[in-house]
Amino acid sequence: MPIGQIVGGEYGEVLIRQKSGRTIEIGDLLAIDDLILQVLDLEYGSLLEKNDIERMSGMELEGYEETALMEEEIRNYIYAKAKPLVRIKDGAPRIPKILPPFFGNLERVNKEDFEFLDDPQDSLYLGKVRSGSQVLEVPIHINGKEALSHHILIPATTGRGKSNLVKVMLWNLIPKGYAGLLIIDPHDEYYGRNEKGAKDHPEAGKNIEYYSTDPPSGGYHLRINLSILRPWDLRGIVDITEAQNQALYVYYGKYGKNWLENLLTSSLEEADSHGVRETTLSALKRKLRLAFDISVKNEEVRPNGNIFVNKGSEALVRDIAKSIEDGKKVILDTSSLPEDKELLIAGIITDRIFKNYKSYKEKGELEDKPTAAIVIEEAPRVLGERAGRNVFHQIAREGRKFRVGLIAITQLSSMIPREILANMNTKIILGNEMKSERDAIIGSAAQDLSKDSKNIASLDKGEAIVSSIFTKFAVPIKIDLFEDLVEDERGSKKKLEFFG
Repeated sequence: MPIGQIVGGEYGEVLIRQKSGRTIEIGDLLAIDDLILQVLDLEYGSLLEKNDIERMSGMELEGYEETALMEEEIRNYIYAKAKPLVRIKDGAPRIPKILPPFFGNLERVNKEDFEFLDDPQDSLYLGKVRSGSQVLEVPIHINGKEALSHHILIPATTGRGKSNLVKVMLWNLIPKGYAGLLIIDPHDEYYGRNEKGAKDHPEAGKNIEYYSTDPPSGGYHLRINLSILRPWDLRGIVDITEAQNQALYVYYGKYGKNWLENLLTSSLEEADSHGVRETTLSALKRKLRLAFDISVKNEEVRPNGNIFVNKGSEALVRDIAKSIEDGKKVILDTSSLPEDKELLIAGIITDRIFKNYKSYKEKGELEDKPTAAIVIEEAPRVLGERAGRNVFHQIAREGRKFRVGLIAITQLSSMIPREILANMNTKIILGNEMKSERDAIIGSAAQDLSKDSKNIASLDKGEAIVSSIFTKFAVPIKIDLFEDLVEDERGSKKKLEFFG
């Protein structure tokens, strides 16, 4: 039975009259011939004049005689506005360049309408096809190795399921060696120390590494030796002037890996001999002591906390970078750290990974390496205009050439420069009621979403639209609940044990 009929419109906005007794939702997928359309807006329609409608409404409200109409389902109806989403020609998806037949009847899509979808090489599972509120048993995969290196943006307001989506993606990637992940976790929510998380995956023992200032059994201590720090690690993280930046490089050029210790213990006379002014040195010492939580007593540098140390942990950054190159997933619990120290540590490790991959490209060894992806929460902190030029900016602009990508999570896409947004070639768009944010996302999407603003605003928790250069059309999906994936895995394991 048809759900509606085409009665007008134009390319990009087809008008559909809804059949009485049937319901069309925003986001519904409707099929006609070889076309699939998506509903973007709804409005009322009537064959009655406006004055007649208002008179009849007033009479009914005020208790006058019966105002029911004959053939009411014909006189009053609902219009749906829809856009052609994809055309299936010769079994393959195409960008629609035609209008569906006038007066053509539309049906709801079903599983068979998506037989053209395939499971790409190095697949990354995102969710199932969604038509309005209905979920079809049609899984959506993209080429994970390519999509991760070309960056993924996950924009949404609070409570729409960003963290759940990342957990689902991580769960899917744990057994797959084509990608190594570095996850900067400021809320300690991905590993699952006290709840369900990545640790519950059957292959977590060999493919997950967890670093924390207070690690559980099987975890690693998150500590950075001061000797591995370099001046460029401060870029975009610590607020320093040009004169102070030059002073950093002066000391690094003279003292190598011991530059920090020598700078912090430097006398005014020594600084002057290096061409560093007294005011510059004093300000720089203060900023570095705060950034690394260290003090200087009797010309000796002493760490005050348990993050930056001067004994041990020299290999931590190297070891993490090696794990990423081995296709492992490394989670850094930074929940107990101030933001500046969290970003400093993230920048140091990310810089090492990026430099390694650049080196592999120069040596012709890149093809043998998995994609490296960095998961960063509240992305404007490192990608916004105020963040300055840092390693995350570099990766956003040129990382795909070296197979290093970002998974950027944000509530405020508008704070990220348009150039960087455009480089995020896959966007998994969850619900967002702020128009300015929707405009920023729509303006940089891989497909034309110019008429999808209301569609995005109406997305419920766990609902999303995938706009990617690796999909032929913007795909509406429903994301699995992470806890269900864990339970399904446990159920499968019990079944295998039962059958021996």
